Amino acid sequence: MTSSLLPGASAPAADFADAAQVAELLGRYLVTLDDEEPDEAWARSLFTEDAVVTFPMSRHQGRAGLAEWHRASLAAFAATQHLGSPAVVSIRGDRAVFRANVLTTHVHHPGGDRPPLFRAGTLASGEARRTAAGWRLGELSFRVLFTEGEPPQRD
Repeated sequence: MTSSLLPGASAPAADFADAAQVAELLGRYLVTLDDEEPDEAWARSLFTEDAVVTFPMSRHQGRAGLAEWHRASLAAFAATQHLGSPAVVSIRGDRAVFRANVLTTHVHHPGGDRPPLFRAGTLASGEARRTAAGWRLGELSFRVLFTEGEPPQRD
């Protein structure tokens, strides 16, 4: 995942390295949603202790329970694929803000009467913080720009 710094090319080289680390953090988050089972080690490697993650249909605050919350969200589907654009990252000392576009394809479990796929185009945005363990996501939210198909039924 490539990074762009705002406002321009006058930023110190360290800011470019930090921006690349933040962009990689977001990229790792997206890829691991599709290819790994989120667990507590996963959450520690990506999020601050007080992280807030907001999906269009739900929100979770705090790293405790975050892996389980993600597993429950992903369980609504047989499979998912999250494709992220290069992140635009702005470094401000030990904080960074970022934005990226994300196209997500959700595969419904077989046997229903709905189309097999639900797709969403979203804008991911948030904030990362430099911690003793490196950069971690402190805030991450997704704003839906468009959908295609039918989302899963809510209980």
